[in-house]
Amino acid sequence: MHPLVELAKQAIEAYITEKKIIKAPEILTSEMKQKAGVFVSLKKHGELRGCIGTFSPTCGNAAEEIIRNAIEAAASDPRFSPVKKEELNDLVISVDVLSEPLPSPSIKELDAKRFGIIVKSGHRRGLLLPDLEGVETPEDQIEICRRKGGIGASEPVEIFKFEVRRYK
Repeated sequence: MHPLVELAKQAIEAYITEKKIIKAPEILTSEMKQKAGVFVSLKKHGELRGCIGTFSPTCGNAAEEIIRNAIEAAASDPRFSPVKKEELNDLVISVDVLSEPLPSPSIKELDAKRFGIIVKSGHRRGLLLPDLEGVETPEDQIEICRRKGGIGASEPVEIFKFEVRRYK
């Protein structure tokens, strides 16, 4: 198991079993030291069970970001009930570390398998990670992001693209 995924797993287990928030390891890998947006996704039997993340860094380093988002994905994703102790062994965890989002003035620059996107209109925004099952085109991504952000189909938007390093 990759160290980033192991950290997310430890954070979830400590929180679910003891309501304890672990500290970042004293010795950080190079990936843990960087500042980046991070998403933690949980699946159970192939189905999404939780996914929470940040598109830009909110903590001092990626390790702290992973701990925070792993706990949120397990305990506070509004789409799901909190993960129960009995479910811990059934979870498959992935950690996505995001690159800095860049403006994408043309849909031709997008690729649903390679780039995630952020669609923004005023203060509303929707984000979608890349290479998701059932999302084949940039148009699919934009439509989903609009829905997630509460942005109407005819409202003007800014589109940003980013890449992820996905760890499983």
